[in-house]
Amino acid sequence: MKTGASILRRFAIVCHPDLADASQTASVVARYLIEHGAETAYEGSVYDEVVKSHVQSDDFDMIIALGGDGTILRAGHLAAPKDIPLFGINMGHFGFLTEVGRNNWQSALNIILAGNYRLEERMMLKIEHFRGNQSLGNWQSINEVVICRGQFVRPIQLTASVNQSRVATYVADGLIVATPTGSTAYALAAGGPILPPETHNLLIVPVAPHLSMDRAVILPEGSVVSVSVSTNHEAVLSVDGHPPIVVVDGDRIDCTASDYHLRMVRLKDPGYFYRNITHYMEHNPSAGNNE
Repeated sequence: MKTGASILRRFAIVCHPDLADASQTASVVARYLIEHGAETAYEGSVYDEVVKSHVQSDDFDMIIALGGDGTILRAGHLAAPKDIPLFGINMGHFGFLTEVGRNNWQSALNIILAGNYRLEERMMLKIEHFRGNQSLGNWQSINEVVICRGQFVRPIQLTASVNQSRVATYVADGLIVATPTGSTAYALAAGGPILPPETHNLLIVPVAPHLSMDRAVILPEGSVVSVSVSTNHEAVLSVDGHPPIVVVDGDRIDCTASDYHLRMVRLKDPGYFYRNITHYMEHNPSAGNNE
């Protein structure tokens, strides 16, 4: 954990273009920042190529993302390669990755402008897709990679190896390889354990295994996880919920700790994580439970 001492003055405010009120709130946030000492407060869509260009040119000290966890992940993919801190304002339903809500962001920004924040470093994954010896693509992941069946409701066979040693062969709907951040996402829904965000472990979780090992496996940071696919029908891989990539019989997906890290801006003490997970377990906003 790192304590934030840098005074931040150049901000990008990004939001999901289809999220109600997000663009309007981004304008209000930008104006607030300028009125309270910021030099730059550029606002735009999280998909905006102009925003991406500015990020790559090191024009910002921090990215502020307005939305739910999906928007935070998109913004994280912009921030991590340039080592730019990311701060989330929840305007969606779940918002587990966000720090504050739409009604209390002003006081949070005052704290950040004064330099009284800390940085929470989140491990990421590097994922590479092989067909034989040919690499077909590689990606960086904040949450997870999922290798799973496609439109046919039939399981596929997936063999997981760690550092070239076979761990298990699964007949299942899919297999998740996740970071500690991703342990509270799809991996949690599939029955996996919750890992503290500051740890640097890899997590393997099967999805609906049939007469196969049904336990999650936790691995140290330096591990290389290889997942080999055996199927006679459609299978896909997806990184952090991005559009699926078709995989075929014999393909291999390698996963290891990335050289990148996502730096999340935090104002609360480290115990916030356990308070949040307890709150969400008892009052799941995705289910419309507002008690």
